[in-house]
Amino acid sequence: MRIGPSFSLHKEVISMNDSEKAVRQLTNEERIAKVQSEKRKTTFQLAMLSLIGVLAFLLIWQLAVASGFLPSRYVPMPSKVVELFFLKWTDPNPDGAVLGAHIVSSLQVALSGFFLAIAIGVPLGLTMGWFKGFDSFMRPIFEILRPIPPVSWIPITIIWLGLGLKAKAFIVFFSAFVPCVINAYTGIRQTSQTLINVAKICGASNFTTFRTIGIPSAMTMTFAGIRVALGNAWATLVAAEMLAANLGLGYMIQQGRQFARPDIIILGIVVIGTLGVIFTWLLGLVEGKVLGWKK
Repeated sequence: MRIGPSFSLHKEVISMNDSEKAVRQLTNEERIAKVQSEKRKTTFQLAMLSLIGVLAFLLIWQLAVASGFLPSRYVPMPSKVVELFFLKWTDPNPDGAVLGAHIVSSLQVALSGFFLAIAIGVPLGLTMGWFKGFDSFMRPIFEILRPIPPVSWIPITIIWLGLGLKAKAFIVFFSAFVPCVINAYTGIRQTSQTLINVAKICGASNFTTFRTIGIPSAMTMTFAGIRVALGNAWATLVAAEMLAANLGLGYMIQQGRQFARPDIIILGIVVIGTLGVIFTWLLGLVEGKVLGWKK
């Protein structure tokens, strides 16, 4: 008879503990939901601040030109640039091509050289940084090529390859190739020696350690180099198109200078900047997927 009440009391205590755990779990879920809600709210506020900043800049620019503080002959209003943006999709004048053709031509060249630089530069930098013998073999050649400005390759490239896609893609490749190699090399050289020693103790081969520890450790620096390479690719592409091309955003900017059309020049600059923002955002998404394990 004594066991019955004791068992009942113990059962009630267990029931109370389960209730407390349920309440605590519910509280944690609510806390997580609250944190996520605050994070979304903060992200929205920051996005709105960015939008307000851009609109404020355009408004100040518009008022400065409208008031005569900036001469409209040299600095067109933002409204005129927007109007020209929609007009250039159908009007090839005065540079001989519509805006879409210029964008497609520049994207073909930029992405061809950029992806080729990643495909060659990143593996080369990782291999040089890990294998000392290969590093000793390749470093003198790379150090000779590294200081050469990409634009200086334009004359010899025109002689070798003419004015087509291959010539401009080669120039873009060289400008994006160097930061890919340097950052991949630096990233893998910073791999934790402790992790390498643990892999050796566990019997992993040098190549297995390189593949499973070295490469993942180098990805943060590697993506930093790819970001630099993306900016270099666009800058070099525009320079190449301004010197030797018959189509592309750089060519459009050059034609705007020859025809004394600052609105065309600014339109080309704005389109290049917008494309750069889009590709940087896409690169950030890829980086988040590749480096998601770090979270």
